[in-house]
Amino acid sequence: MMKVAFLFPGQGAQAVGMGKGLYEEVPAARELFDRADAILGIPLSKLCFEGPAEALEATDVSQPAIFVASLAALEDLKAREPELVASVAGAAGLSLGEYTALVFAGALDFEAGLRTVRRRGEAMQAASNASPSGMTSVLGLDEAKVDELIARVATIGGGTVWKANMLCPGNIVVSGSKEALTHVEPIATELGAMKVIPLAVAGAFHTDLMRPADEQLAEVLASADLKPPRIPVYSNVTAEPHGDDPDAIRGTLATQVTRGVLWEASMRRMIDDGFDTFYEIGPGRVLTGLLKRINRKVPCTSVPAR
Repeated sequence: MMKVAFLFPGQGAQAVGMGKGLYEEVPAARELFDRADAILGIPLSKLCFEGPAEALEATDVSQPAIFVASLAALEDLKAREPELVASVAGAAGLSLGEYTALVFAGALDFEAGLRTVRRRGEAMQAASNASPSGMTSVLGLDEAKVDELIARVATIGGGTVWKANMLCPGNIVVSGSKEALTHVEPIATELGAMKVIPLAVAGAFHTDLMRPADEQLAEVLASADLKPPRIPVYSNVTAEPHGDDPDAIRGTLATQVTRGVLWEASMRRMIDDGFDTFYEIGPGRVLTGLLKRINRKVPCTSVPAR
C-alpha cells in the first residue's frame, strides 16, 4: 500500500495567472481567493491572475499569494480525488510552504495561516530593505566545496555569505550581502561549479540578515491558535517531523527565517520513514524536479495552481 505525502512550494514559484482557472472552475478555490481578499484587504486574487509580475514578486505579496494558490490547488484535488487526499500520511513545504503544509495538517486554520504568512512576508521585506542583500544558486558543487567557497568569500571582506537552501545534490543556494555575493561566481567557477544564478528575491533569506524578522514573526505566532498537526509535518530547520507541542512548533517556525533550509535532508528522512509516493501541490514544479535529483525512483506528481 502506498504511503503518500504532499509537498508545498515556497517563494519563487509564483507566476502571473496562477489560480485563475481554479477560481473559475472550482467553487471551493474561488471561496479561498475571495476570503483572502477580504481578510488581507488587498486584491490578492487580481494580483495572482493579472499581475503585474513585479507586484506579485514582492515578498509581502508573493508569500500569501503562493499560500492561497497552493491551497486552491488542494481544493481542486479534493474535488477530483477525495480518497487520495484523505489517505495522505505526511507533508512538508519549502520555507513558506511549511505553513501551507501545517494548514493542510490542521495545525493552523486558513485565516490564521494567511495572516501569519502575510506578516512573515512584511517582516522579511523590511529586513531586506534594512540590509542590501540577496541569494544565489550554486549548481554543481557539493556541500564541502560550498563551505570552501563561503570561507574564501569571508577572506575577501565586504560581508558574509551563508548556506541558505540545501535543496538537492549539486544545488545549494547561498545568501549574503550584495557586496559579498559579487565574489561568489568567480570563486564558485574556479571550484568547478556548472552554473551560478542570482535569484530574483528581495534579500538574504534564511540567514542572520533576516533579524529582527524572526522576533516579529515570533510575536505573530504567539497569538495564532496553533494545534498539534494531525499528520507529521517535516520541519525545514530539523529535517524531522514537528512534535505535538504548539509552542515548540512556534519556536521552530520563528527560527526558520534565519536558519538554512534542509530540504534534501527532509526528503531523505521522509523516504526513510516509508513515504513512497509524493504530490507537489501548488504553482510550479520545482519540488518535483528536486525530488528526482534526490531519488529518481520515488514518483512525484504535480497538482498545479492552474
